[in-house]
Amino acid sequence: MNYKTHFLLFIVNIIIIFTIVLFLTPDQLFVQFINILFYFALLYTTVFLFHFVAKGGFFDGLIFGFRRFKNVMFHKNDVLEEWKEKPLPSENINLRLYEVLKIQTVALNIVLLLLLVIYYSL
Repeated sequence: MNYKTHFLLFIVNIIIIFTIVLFLTPDQLFVQFINILFYFALLYTTVFLFHFVAKGGFFDGLIFGFRRFKNVMFHKNDVLEEWKEKPLPSENINLRLYEVLKIQTVALNIVLLLLLVIYYSL
């Protein structure tokens, strides 16, 4: 994905947040915009951090151990041992989605911080 697509997705996020604020709260638009932007940024940050941890291979040992345990307990006569060739979670991470989440997380958090600075400085 190029930067135009990332920027377009960022603008779509801001427009969605703004329409939610307009329909739900007609008064205190700026404060409500900051509040809803916080929830969007928190959601993006949580999903991005999960992908970051999974991409780093944190869950690979755990998943491998559970697959081995299942094979030992329930498939004692399985000679093929297909569980060894199954891809680990770090191999299944979509790198395009990871990049989109990273850029959107950083952009939303920067906008949130800037709006908070503006709000508390006024």
